[in-house]
Amino acid sequence: MCNTDSKASKTKKEDEPATASGGFKGAPDSVALLLFFVFWYAGNMKYNEYNTASLASVGGKFAGMTMTVATLQLGVCGVYAAIMWLVRINPVRLFGLQVPTKQSMPESTAEDIAKTVPLGFCSAAAHACTVFALGGDPLFGQIVKSGEPVLSALVNTVFYNKPPSTNKILCLPIIVGGVAFASLKKIDGAYALKFDQTALVFGMLANTFAAFKGSENKKLMSDKKVAERFGGVGNQFAITQIIAFFLCLPVMFGTESAMFSTFTSKLATDTDLQINLFLSGLCFYLYNELATMTLKVTGPVTASVANTAKRVIVMVYMAAITGKSLTDEQKIGAGIAISGVLLYSVIDDLLKPKKETTTTTETKKTQ
Repeated sequence: MCNTDSKASKTKKEDEPATASGGFKGAPDSVALLLFFVFWYAGNMKYNEYNTASLASVGGKFAGMTMTVATLQLGVCGVYAAIMWLVRINPVRLFGLQVPTKQSMPESTAEDIAKTVPLGFCSAAAHACTVFALGGDPLFGQIVKSGEPVLSALVNTVFYNKPPSTNKILCLPIIVGGVAFASLKKIDGAYALKFDQTALVFGMLANTFAAFKGSENKKLMSDKKVAERFGGVGNQFAITQIIAFFLCLPVMFGTESAMFSTFTSKLATDTDLQINLFLSGLCFYLYNELATMTLKVTGPVTASVANTAKRVIVMVYMAAITGKSLTDEQKIGAGIAISGVLLYSVIDDLLKPKKETTTTTETKKTQ
C-alpha cells in the first residue's frame, strides 16, 4: 500500500531468510518438507479439536453462537497476520527447523484489494459453513467435506466454463455414492437415510464456496502485477482472511446479535473458551500456510495422496477425541468417497497419453 524507494525491494521474495546472506539456514529442505507435512496434519487435527471444543463451550449447534465462533477465528487470523507484518518475520519455517523468513507488508493498491473481495467472500462463506457443518457432526461433516470435487466440477463447468475431463466425471458417482452410503443407518433390520442435516447442508455449501474460492484464487493470482504487489502467497492469504473477517462481521451481528452479550460474558469468564477459540484460529491459519508450502513443492499425485491421507487421519483423530465412533456404514461410505476423491485427483495423470514422452525420447536418440 505504500511505495518503496527501490525496485529491488519490490521483488523480494517472501521466503527470503531473515538472516544475512549465506547465513545458517537450518535443517535440509528434505527434512523440513517432511516436518511441514507432519505439522500440516497436526495443525488440521488440532484445529478440528479446538473448533469442536469452542462450539461445545458456547452450547453447541443450537446455542446460536456458531457464526460468532467462526468470525472470531478469522479475527485471530487477522491479528496474527498483523503481528507478522509488524515484526516483519514469518515464523512458520520454524516448524521445519529452519530459519524464519521475512514477511513485509504487501504493496497492494486499493484496486488490488477490491479484486480480492470476491475471493475473501468465498473464503468467508467456505469457512463459516465448514464450522457449521463440523458443529453439526464433526465426523459426518468430514465425510460430506470429502465430496468437494463433485461441487467443484459443477461450479467450474457452469460458472467458469472449465469442465473436468471425461475420466474425472466418471469418478464423481463413486464420491456421491460413498457419501450417500455413509448417510444410511440400519433401523429395525432395514436401511434408512439418517444423518445430521446441519452437517450435510452446510458441508455441501462449504464445498460449493470452496470451489468458487479455488477458481477465484487462480483468477486473482493469474494477474502477475497483482501477485507481485502482494509479495507472495503468504501475504495474499493473510489479506484474504482479513477481508473474510470483515465480511463475516455484519453476518454475525445480523444473525446472532441477540446472543452476543451472552457470548462475551462466557468469553470473559470461561478460560477454556478463550484458549480454544484462540488456538482454533491460530491452527486454522498455520495449517493452511503449511499446506500451501508443502503442496507447492510436491507433484500432483503426491499432493492428492497427502490430502486423502489427511482427511482419513483427521476423521480417526476426531473419532478418538469426541468418543463417537463411526458406524460401519460411515466407515464403508467414507472409504468409498475418499477413494473416489483420490482417483478423481490422479486419474488424468495415470491415463495421460505417453505419445509426447515417446516422441521426445526418439528425437533425442536421433540427435
